[in-house]
Amino acid sequence: MEKASLLKKVAKASAMVALCSASFVSTYSMAEEKPAASQVVTEQKAPAMVSSSVQPTPPAAAATSEKVENPYGLGAVWREGDFVARGTLIIMLLMSAGTWYIIVTKFLEQQQVKKQGQLARQKFWSASTIEQGAKTLDQKSAYRFIAEKAHSSTQNHGSHMLDKIDFNTWVTMTIQRAVEKVQSRLAGGLAFLATVGSTSPFIGLFGTVWGIYHALTAIGVSGQASIDKVAGPVGEALIMTAIGLAVAVPAVLGYNWLIRRNKAILEEVRSFGADVHAVALSGNMVSGEAPAQPKSKTVE
Repeated sequence: MEKASLLKKVAKASAMVALCSASFVSTYSMAEEKPAASQVVTEQKAPAMVSSSVQPTPPAAAATSEKVENPYGLGAVWREGDFVARGTLIIMLLMSAGTWYIIVTKFLEQQQVKKQGQLARQKFWSASTIEQGAKTLDQKSAYRFIAEKAHSSTQNHGSHMLDKIDFNTWVTMTIQRAVEKVQSRLAGGLAFLATVGSTSPFIGLFGTVWGIYHALTAIGVSGQASIDKVAGPVGEALIMTAIGLAVAVPAVLGYNWLIRRNKAILEEVRSFGADVHAVALSGNMVSGEAPAQPKSKTVE
């Protein structure tokens, strides 16, 4: 009896152990399957999350190389200006063009007269008479013109003039008129430079006042007095004053420069006329050389 009860207890204990082992094995296997399944779900959701978070970047805007046109400038003055503003601008441009034309042409003319004086000193006084000396010079030479006038004065002083004008006075008057004609030719155009230098700033100022008047009128009509509405039109008007000064400064400088050069050249011309006057009275060249004369200033 005792053995039978003992065997029953052992059998119950073995059954309990077997049941516990089976339940543990099943629990462990289920625990291993759940992470794998969750990993699969995570792997399936991950691409969707990545794809939703990563968005395509929009294409970069192309860099524009076009220059922004300045709405306030010389072009705007011409486009938006009325006939008075445009006429003022045209007048100043013509004055500037005339100024530079006269400066260049008068400089070339002065250089030509200076060269003629050098040739006269080399060739004229090598001749035996005034007539022969004049023929050695260029046809358009100012020095030849003076020499020919002096020679003609000696030929045209007739006997009927002796009681009115003496020979010396007649030759002096003729040579003096010839020198004055050369001086008048050299001074031609300089009055224009003086006029431009004195009037162009006021013409530019007139254009500025006219432009400011119209700018303020337009601002008053629009009712906008911000800095961008005021500075632009007023700046356009001030351009007229700047143009007037840009025209006046070269005219004044060129006028003074040409006047100084004319003074030095005319000293040589008058000296040549005085020498020719002395030769005309004597009737022949003195040793084939010019009479003694003071040194003239160098033309700069």
